[in-house]
Amino acid sequence: MEPLNIALIGCGVVGGGVAKLLLEQPERLAARAGRPLVLRRVVVRDPDKPRAVRLPRDLVTTDLQQVLRDPSIHVAVEVVGGVDWARQADLALLAAGKDVVTANKALLAQHGAEVFDAARRHGRAVAFEASVAGGVPIIAALAQSLAANQILAIQGILNGTSNFILTSMTEGNLSYADALAEAQRRGYAEADPTLDVNGTDAAHKLAILAQIAFGVAVPMAAIECRGIAEVDALDIRFAGELGYVIKLLAEAFLSDNQLALHVSPVLLRRPTPLAQVRGAYNAISVVGDAVGDTLYYGQGAGQMPTASAVTADLIDLAVGRSQRTFQTLRLWNANGTRTQLRPAAAVRTRFYLRLLVDDRPGVLAEVARLLAAHQISIASVIQHETPDETEGTRVQLVIMTHTAATGAFRSAAADMERLGCVASPAVYYPVGD
Repeated sequence: MEPLNIALIGCGVVGGGVAKLLLEQPERLAARAGRPLVLRRVVVRDPDKPRAVRLPRDLVTTDLQQVLRDPSIHVAVEVVGGVDWARQADLALLAAGKDVVTANKALLAQHGAEVFDAARRHGRAVAFEASVAGGVPIIAALAQSLAANQILAIQGILNGTSNFILTSMTEGNLSYADALAEAQRRGYAEADPTLDVNGTDAAHKLAILAQIAFGVAVPMAAIECRGIAEVDALDIRFAGELGYVIKLLAEAFLSDNQLALHVSPVLLRRPTPLAQVRGAYNAISVVGDAVGDTLYYGQGAGQMPTASAVTADLIDLAVGRSQRTFQTLRLWNANGTRTQLRPAAAVRTRFYLRLLVDDRPGVLAEVARLLAAHQISIASVIQHETPDETEGTRVQLVIMTHTAATGAFRSAAADMERLGCVASPAVYYPVGD
């Protein structure tokens, strides 16, 4: 049986894991693929850099052209990160007749249409299971296992860094700054964690899931994105008193042929499955019209979980499944679904609202009147007693609303900050039930 000859473009954390599997488990992989998976070339920037995997010296090069010009190489695994160089490399590899496996979610979210058009034009396939949720097989689940369904909703904890930080704040009573420092110490957060904590990483992954589940090419600007850097320990505590935990969710809901998408901290009831996802783990809840509720859980990052997903794509290419799936799905196709995106202001949900207010008679009535003027009703209120009767004391007022239009609620929150009894900007988050 002819081997599947593979080039590895990049040999950092993930690339090293892929090389480790290919070099150390050849018999297992050949048995699963029906043919040998052979690593023929490894393209790196610095061939002398110490690596966790021992690479045969004759495989290593700094020249991508050695892969592009080699007709014996069937597939390239691109795991370099970033967007610009990776985009050019993937387009060149496809033009050279190589199938591509990538874990690059930012590239697909921003340039998926261009990359997939190039693959179709050159008769090649792009496989990308590792681009979302690491070792959790959510791409295969949506594209294959749930293919009989119209997907109605996706809710995902898609960023392990943010989930670790929020878990530490909830369970360890840490501040955001201390929880971030602990995540960096353990290697869960980069020295510059911006893309993780501001929600961009989760938004990239949500855009990919939306393409597979709904056939919609979503511009990144259309995904409203709010991260966790402003989540205060006070809100963690009040959410707990109300029976909730705060999680950073990437969400997509289909209703009346309109798709609503956003990334935001969300209050979830403590017993629900996503609320129970701790530490750096990922989980995705998917609702289909035939199957109902499903849940996918596992390690969303790390060397070997992500390498597991990349290598599974290589096996699918060796068998021929990926090529058929690629042709059938027609992802990032200009003639795809015409589903409209629902404006964020039109999305209806419940809200958690926290205000710092004067502790005097009539304040709650003022706030309630303003909410009522925007057609928002109150479900419950928390206001703790002040420690003394000193005049001029301010207190935290926490309100849970009934379902309201997001636009109306935001207008109410903006107006509330102009009330004389409100001492600081309103803090609010959507509620997931």
